[in-house]
This record gives sequence, C-alpha cells and structure tokens, in this order.
Amino acid sequence: MASLGDIGLAAAINILTAIAFLIAFAILRLQPFNDRVYFPKWYLKGIRSDPTPSGAAVRKVINLDYRSYVRFLNWIPTALKMPEPELIEHAGLDSAVYLRIYLLGLKIFVPITFLAFAVLVPVNATNDFLERSNLIFTDIDKLSISNIPNKSQRFWSHLLCAYAFTFWTCYVLLKEYERVAFMRLHFLASEHRRPDQFTVLVRNVPPDPDESVSELVEHFFLVNHPDNYLTHQVVYNANKLAKLVKKKKKTQNWLDYNQLKYSRNQSKRLMMKTGFLGLWGDKVDSIDFYTAEIDKLSKEIAAERENIPSNPKFIMPAAFVSFKTRWAAAVCAQTQQSRNPTLWLTEWAPEPRDVYWNSLAIPFVSLTIRRLIIAVAFFFLTFFFMIPITFVQTLANIEGIEKAAPWLKPVIEVKFIKALIQGVLPGIVLKIFLIFLPTILMLMSKIEGVIAISALERRSAAKYYLFILVNVFLGSIIAGAAFEQLDSFLNESANEIPKIIGVAIPMKATFFITYIMVDGWAGSAGEILRLKPLIIYHLKNFFLVKTDKDRDEAMDPGSLGFNTGEPQIQFYFLLGLVYAVVTPILLPFIIIFFGLAYVVFRHQIINVYNQEYESAAAFWPDVHGRVISGLIISQVLLLGLLGTKEAAQSTPFLLALPVLTIWFHRFCKTRFEPAFVRFPLQEAMMKDTLERAKEPNLNLKGYLQNAYIHPVFKSADDDDDDDSYGVIGDYKHDTLVPTKRTSRKNTPLPSKYSDSSSPSLPDVLEHV
Repeated sequence: MASLGDIGLAAAINILTAIAFLIAFAILRLQPFNDRVYFPKWYLKGIRSDPTPSGAAVRKVINLDYRSYVRFLNWIPTALKMPEPELIEHAGLDSAVYLRIYLLGLKIFVPITFLAFAVLVPVNATNDFLERSNLIFTDIDKLSISNIPNKSQRFWSHLLCAYAFTFWTCYVLLKEYERVAFMRLHFLASEHRRPDQFTVLVRNVPPDPDESVSELVEHFFLVNHPDNYLTHQVVYNANKLAKLVKKKKKTQNWLDYNQLKYSRNQSKRLMMKTGFLGLWGDKVDSIDFYTAEIDKLSKEIAAERENIPSNPKFIMPAAFVSFKTRWAAAVCAQTQQSRNPTLWLTEWAPEPRDVYWNSLAIPFVSLTIRRLIIAVAFFFLTFFFMIPITFVQTLANIEGIEKAAPWLKPVIEVKFIKALIQGVLPGIVLKIFLIFLPTILMLMSKIEGVIAISALERRSAAKYYLFILVNVFLGSIIAGAAFEQLDSFLNESANEIPKIIGVAIPMKATFFITYIMVDGWAGSAGEILRLKPLIIYHLKNFFLVKTDKDRDEAMDPGSLGFNTGEPQIQFYFLLGLVYAVVTPILLPFIIIFFGLAYVVFRHQIINVYNQEYESAAAFWPDVHGRVISGLIISQVLLLGLLGTKEAAQSTPFLLALPVLTIWFHRFCKTRFEPAFVRFPLQEAMMKDTLERAKEPNLNLKGYLQNAYIHPVFKSADDDDDDDSYGVIGDYKHDTLVPTKRTSRKNTPLPSKYSDSSSPSLPDVLEHV
C-alpha cells in the first residue's frame, strides 16, 4: 500500500501537473488564434468577434503585449465575479445549479474537516494498536480508526462525530433543496415563452381503421379538450432520413476539403479509391466522386421526405399536442386522459432542442422489454468489470503481492519506482479503464427509449454512479482488503476474515487519495486546457475552413456532460462521507478538488460550454438522493466496522442514524420533489393572464405550429401551413366534432379503438 512518502510524491506530481495545465491555459487563451477555442460561447451569442490587432502579421497569431502576460491569472477573479442571477441569464439555470453541487461539497466538507481534525485525528493518532499488530500499515493508517484497539472507549468520539456529520449534512442538504426549488419556480415564472410550456407529448395512441393518427389525435383532443386544444404535430420515424442528411453533410465536408486542396494546387488531380477507408477499389477523381455522391444523396433525401408523411409505416402512434394556454397544457400533462390507463398517455413535452428524436420512433410497447434487456446487460457489465478493478488493486498493493510472489521483490523495491507505481499508477490505470464507460452507458440509455436528452443524461448518470459505487468503491475495498492482507487471508480461520476486512477498509484511503489527485486535481486542470478541442479546431481551421460559417462550425464548445460529470462529483461526496469518520486525512484532498473544480467549471460555463437544453434544474432530486445514499452507505459501513472492532457499547447507538437519514430523505422528497416533476396550475394561470394582458393579439398557433417538426424537415418545402389543422377557436363544449369513423355511427359512446366519443361525419352533415 502507498506510504506517506508515496502520497507525497503523487501529490507533488499531480500538483505540478495541475499547475502546468493552468499556466499553459493562461498563456494559450491570450493568443488571438486560440480565441475561438477558449471563448466560443461569446461567439455563438454574437457578442465576440475575431481579434484584429494592428501592426505586424504575427500579431494575428501571437499576443505580443507583455502586459497581458503579467495578468495571465486574471481569469480566476473574472470567473468568480459574475453574480448568480447574471450567470443564470447568461448560461441558464441548469448550469448555475450544476455549479452549486461544487458549492454544496464545500459547505458540507469544510466544517466537517475542521471538526474531524480537531477531534478524530488526535484520538486516532495517540494509539499504538497497529504497531503491536501483525497487519501491514503506513503512517496514514495511524491517523485512521484502524489504530484504535478493540473494545476501546474512544469509539464514543467516532460515534458522536458520526451524528454531528450526519446532522450537518442533512441541514445543508435541506437548505440547498429549498434554495434550488425556489430558484426553479422563480425561473419558470420569469421565463420567456417556450413551446414546451404549451405542449404535451401523447403516446400510445390506439389504432383506428377509419382515421389516420393525425385525424385521431385531433379528434380526441377536440372532444376532450374542446376549449383549449390548438394544434398538433404527429411523430414520424425519420431516423433513416436523419442518417441520409448526416451522411450528406459528412460527404459535403469531404468535397469542401478536396475542392480547397485542389484550389491550392490545380496542376494535380486528386484521386481516391472507392473501397473501405480508401484502401482498395476503383481509383476515381475525388471531387467528381463526392459531387456524384451528394447528388445521389440529395435525390434520396427528397424522395424520403415526400414518402414519410404519406406512408403509414413511418407514422408513429404519438404526437406533440399544443394548447392555447399553459394552464391547459399543465392539466393535460398531469391527468389521465382515458378510462384505459395504458392508452393516450400524456407527459410534458421536452423543449424542442431537448427532444431525442431517435427514441420517438421506438414503439411504446417495446420500451419495457428494452429496459429489461438493458438492466440485464448492465448487471453483467458491472459484474465483469471487477476483473480490471482487481488488476488495479494489484498495482496498489505491492507488499501483499510480495508475500505471494517474492521473486518480484528486487524489481519493485527500488524506492522511486515503488513510490511511482503505488502513488500514481493505480489512479491513472483506473481512469483509463473508465474512459469508454460513459459512451457505453449512454448507448444503453438510448436503447431504453428515453425521449429527452436531459432525461437521457440523467438515466446514464444513474447507471454511471451505480457502476462507480459497485466497482470503484466497493470493488476496490473488497479486492484491496484481500490483497493487502493476503497472508492473513490465507492463514487465518474463516471466522477471522470479516475482522481483517473491517480493519482494511480504512486503509484503502491511500488508494482513493491517489485517485482524487489524478482525477480531481489534474483532471480538473486538464479540463480547462481543452487540449483535444484545441487540436481539432486548428486541424479543421487549416484544412477545411473557407468561410466564417465554416469557422463557426469548427468550434466545439461542448457542454457540461451531466451524464459523466455529476456521477464523478457524487463519488467524491461518497468518499468524503465514508472516510470522514474512518480516515479524516482524506478530507483535505476532497476540499481541494471541490474548490478547484468550482473555479474551473465556472469559467467554462461562462466562456465555453453551450448547453444543449434547459431542464430548469430537473436533475436536483437525483443529486440530493445520491448524497443521501452516500450518507447511508457511510453509516452502514461504520456500523460494520465498529462491529469488527467489538465496540459493543457504542455500536447500537448507530442504528438510529440510517433510520433518521431515510426519514429526512422522505421528508425532502415529499416537501420539494413535486416542484421538480409538476408545474403548479396557479403559476401557469398567472403567466397566461399576464401574457394575454401584454400581447392580446399574439398568434400563438403560428408560434407553435412547426415547433416540434423533426429537424430534418425544417428546410423542406412540404411543411404544413397554418390552416392544416383547421380553425380551432370556434369550437364550444356542445359542438359536435366531425369524424370519418364508421365503427360508432349514431351513438354517443366511445369508439372501441380510441376511447373517445363523437358522432360520425355523416351524422353531422345530416344536421347541418
């Protein structure tokens, strides 16, 4: 296991790496040719333009003003200076609340660290239990609960601190939940008009032989929401068309690249092979080839655009239905529409840019099966990933392996190599193993059929957190305990093994300290450097960019990446809560992470990230729930640990903590969570009333008509005009709604297909 010297070496390496990243960023951001890499958000807003320094041409590439280098760290106070209301206006509520997760970490762990170092560290350090035992330990372990002898009265101090830490954490969580809930309601109340405020998504529309899906949806809502229904947009399966459009755009990029290359040297024709990756096949002129491909794709796209709206197999039993008021949309989204609870299912529509269109093409009846398959696949992924985690633990626990394989001792006993392997390598290897995991989990969530990008990221984040909890945390503790005390595992009786694991759990703090430094310190500093977007932008700028539009498209502002960022933050909450009582020496490392990451991501949110959607902090209940789960896990592990330490007098008093924590979670869930899943009718009515007073002549139908058309149809000429769904405003409660349905002629009862009631079209004509 890593010693104090190993941790010191790892800290020095990671601190120097982080400083190097920050200095490199501070210098690179000053160069004019990097301006679009480090400030893309301002370009997208149209506020910033390319620097045009006067003088020598070199000034367009390199900043020669020495005074700016003196102030190269002024980005830090600038990032902290923007007040939160202005930040919300600039970047949205999601981004502002995401930053509050880092502040939440500081609010929780700074007071806990002071109390732990004032009480627990002296209590642990003034014992010699480990020195008198046969266990492998380091100086860091002497500061942990492992150094307290069995049946000691000193465990009462750990018990009292556990209560203090729990009450403080719950208090901070309560205040933060109140604050975020207030921010969300205020944001929704003051938010400008958006299509999703008036729109619901209707799924599982029942089939009817006499009416199309569009006619059926219109008929159902004219009957059941006669005074409020405004318009609707049927959902099409346009995935094939989207692939063609994407392929055409990619081909166009290659054509632009070849044309630019040819314009620089027209004496030579550009040739290519038509086979896979250009490795084989017929040799042809590249410009002619890509031009022909684009013409072919354009014809296919045009044919597909005409085919989709008229072909029933591309029309899904779902639609976006818009209403005249927010109040009406809220009523529809939050009520049951049919006597059959499996039909006409309504939910709030995501905002248009938040819709994940591919999932809308998935039949609703297959969603349950898909989720079951993904749950099984996720279980096996989590289970089999224990193999590389175990391998990482072999790197982190050299002493334990030396006993089983003494022949390795001469190689790994070199002081510097040993310190490097144990202090740095485990964290790096684990980080490498986790690189591809978010992509896999996101793909799983997409297969499940989630309809919104925000919900997609939240579901992927839940999987990622569970994976880290099982593999990185529990897997590291269990596997690490076995490797560290390998000799004890092999020679002690079976009933002694739980005690050995109990003692070894706090000793795993050294491994997690190295992980925090690699992932949290160096990782956060590397985030602000944006090395990958920097390289890609300049490659695109050199080879592909011809116009200002091309240059804008070459920018990659990225986004917060909630599906990866939030679970990683929650992992630090888990580590801090678990080891606050067990090994308090870990806490300062976590505080440094939260402080550094807060500054870095505040700068990125202000200057770089362009959030793809706005969910009004809908993710906060997940954040709260995962902090609570970390708190409960810490209490259960401490309960088990004290059990192995035979602290019979103090251990029973810990049983109340998980119960109190679960009660607190239930209270917060009941008190605050409805604000994150429902929209108050009172708020909806207030916004509607104000809007009618301010804009009495607003053409709301024109505003909503094409809001939820699939993006691949946006530029098509076959968009429906404003009258495609009829004039709705003249319908009253007692108006008979025409229908083509013949299955229920001359009867007021609902159709056996759609659970809606209305007379048929001939009946209406007879009474006209």
